[in-house]
Amino acid sequence: MRTVYMDNAATSYPKAPGVAEAMSDYILNVGCNIGRGDYEAAYDAASLALETREQVKKLVNGPGTRNVIFTPGSTHSLNDMLKGLLKPGDRVVTSPMEHNAVLRPLTQLQKTGVEIDYLPCDETGALRLEEVPAHLTPGTRAVVLTHASNVCGTILPIGPVGRLCRERGIRFLVDASQTAGAVPIDMAEMGIDGLAFPGHKGLLGPQGIGLMVLTDQLAEEMEPLIAGGTGSVSHELEMPSFLPDRFEAGTLDLPGIYGLHAALCWLEEQGPALWKKEHKVACHLWARMKELEGMGLRVVGTDDLSLRTGVVSVDFQTADNGEMAFRLSQDYGISTRCGLHCAPLAHKALNTFPQGTVRFSVGPFTTFEDADYVGCSVEALLGSL
Repeated sequence: MRTVYMDNAATSYPKAPGVAEAMSDYILNVGCNIGRGDYEAAYDAASLALETREQVKKLVNGPGTRNVIFTPGSTHSLNDMLKGLLKPGDRVVTSPMEHNAVLRPLTQLQKTGVEIDYLPCDETGALRLEEVPAHLTPGTRAVVLTHASNVCGTILPIGPVGRLCRERGIRFLVDASQTAGAVPIDMAEMGIDGLAFPGHKGLLGPQGIGLMVLTDQLAEEMEPLIAGGTGSVSHELEMPSFLPDRFEAGTLDLPGIYGLHAALCWLEEQGPALWKKEHKVACHLWARMKELEGMGLRVVGTDDLSLRTGVVSVDFQTADNGEMAFRLSQDYGISTRCGLHCAPLAHKALNTFPQGTVRFSVGPFTTFEDADYVGCSVEALLGSL
């Protein structure tokens, strides 16, 4: 039976060519730490880590190489930013389209006295931009916003919101888990103070390595959540005041960094054509699913294809979504994600709560033939109901 992987929004598969080999090379032939050894292998590893920071800075037009912080993942990065910045009495503005990586830390902070306000979104997941200024009241410390919904693929207007925040002196934090590597990001142009994203999705790297890119101003206002050894200023009991050491206590995930470096090298070789092709395949799949809406299927998210990522999420109107996802896997070899996708408020905005959706998510290795096969399989499934 043919198999088609349609769960790239959870993690990309396959990974970029060279990722596994780079990680294996580190484990088999390098093996040392950085910042803790005065020998050639340690210097070489440190150089590769620095080069990886430079690649990330270039990718998102970050403020500087030292402003690129390695973390265990996007969730960790978001917790670092939110809990390191917000204090009791602060006010933070977010949206209902957020992943629980934002919603749960904010809920914890709310119990300490942080006030939360939600920007309005319509039933396609689009932000009502004209209503945003009214929510940016005096006393608002930060806005945290996803770049694109992991549920429906709708891209939010990060640039316009960032400029509104900059005009008001409000820190702007962005969750780019669904867009980094697949949608262009420019921190300077978009007014982003803090950017969080993983290495294992659009960047096509391994799980367990993530990024947090901070402006100097935001970094100065944040307290590190984790303290420990950095290999620098070891005579002091306080965490270093300089980046990236201030937020990188402990041993870095060097196998992950080697894998991420290989992935970024491959992405640089491919250029913008890679994500443009991915978007075309996603639009092809979206159009195929829209053709089936009269058969008892609802496609969620915006109909503006310029504001969509590679996510195509559907709600079976006359059948259980979980059962349909199971049948797609068992009968047709199609791997999807079913449920609430760790974003309950998004489903309420999209009118897909509590049943959730079946989410198809393409990646750079997904073909038009894959999309056609998925469309025919869903059509056959609907016809059997």
